[in-house]
Amino acid sequence: MAFDVELVRSQFPALESGAVFFDNPGGTQVARQVVARMTDYLVGSNANHGGAFKTSIESDEVLEAAHAGIADLLNAAAPDEIVFGQNMTTLTFTLSRALARQLAPGDEIVVTRLDHDANIAPWLLAAEDRGAVVRWVDIRAEDCTLDMADFEAQITDRTKIVACGYASNAVGTINDVRAVAQMAHAAGALCFVDAVQYAPHGPIDVQALDCDFLACSAYKFFGPHVGVLYGKYALLDGLRAYKVRPAEDTPPGKFETGTQNHEGQAGTLGALEYFEWLAESTGQGGGTRRERLVAAMTALADYERGLGGYLLEGLQTIPGVKVWGITDQSRLERRVPTVSFTLAGWHPRRVAEALAAEGIYVWDGNYYALAIMDRLDLQRQGGMVRVGLAHYNTRAEVERLVAVVGGLKR
Repeated sequence: MAFDVELVRSQFPALESGAVFFDNPGGTQVARQVVARMTDYLVGSNANHGGAFKTSIESDEVLEAAHAGIADLLNAAAPDEIVFGQNMTTLTFTLSRALARQLAPGDEIVVTRLDHDANIAPWLLAAEDRGAVVRWVDIRAEDCTLDMADFEAQITDRTKIVACGYASNAVGTINDVRAVAQMAHAAGALCFVDAVQYAPHGPIDVQALDCDFLACSAYKFFGPHVGVLYGKYALLDGLRAYKVRPAEDTPPGKFETGTQNHEGQAGTLGALEYFEWLAESTGQGGGTRRERLVAAMTALADYERGLGGYLLEGLQTIPGVKVWGITDQSRLERRVPTVSFTLAGWHPRRVAEALAAEGIYVWDGNYYALAIMDRLDLQRQGGMVRVGLAHYNTRAEVERLVAVVGGLKR
């Protein structure tokens, strides 16, 4: 069955407002299933963890189901490899603090100039605390891809942690994180993957990637404001967590100390149910839940690839527009549909304001991707304008944006 974008849009109540949501890299709109799950939880099962009474037991069942669901989404070996938290940033700080206990002065951590600061700052601070050395992987400025030869050169026999993003939140580049994990493991290092920007745009298989840890956030894949951390169980089990003493001593509980966002985990289940609905709507509703989730993510990735190409074509017809990152239509599989640009004579905030006045929502600035903005010498100029497509966006919406940007006086 063909991808029916209008049917998809009917599942997102916020789209009824008529606004054009191109702010998706900062947070997507939620599906109806998410709203229903969160409402049902808060009305019928709202209780804290571990009680002997009905609502607490039912609440625990929801939390267990959420862990199992995300394990299927990421193809983790078991639900106990899934840790929930406030967001990816908080979880990365939590993990970096635990991993830092194992670092000695002179040990090395590798980060990249393509990453969101949430996958840089925690490691910089861990290195500072333990006297470790941070080594930086450079990019190829012409297409904003990682310099893989430099990546290999930065990993040495002193490397203990390699941190890399699955996809850039600034310019959309998809990185070969499986190759990165292989390089890290060859040196005896651990590999941490920030999958926040990739998770809404394609299927993830942590076992195939063989990464040691991977983090993402449900509010980037059409769910509520909840963060997710995957870790190989033996590694999570071996780490000493910073926690209160009554908390569990085994994963994932020892990393989920304190009361969690229960309604958020319920809403995450709703996001997974939405993906299953999407698989069904495209004629791929059979098989296991993992198979349905992969089918949904594959279908939306195929649709987004065409839409992203259409956006790139449109922007490149506008005099004065510079698109940063991969623009070659034959290489669209190497990027997610997050497209950032600058417009000669216009500060990025002014462009964003002009679009907002027409009901088109985009981001401007550095989006916490400080390293690449500095590398491209764009920080002093206000960063870039970021247009982030999702599978509920349409060609007509893209045409509206291109028309507004093209009509700005220069």
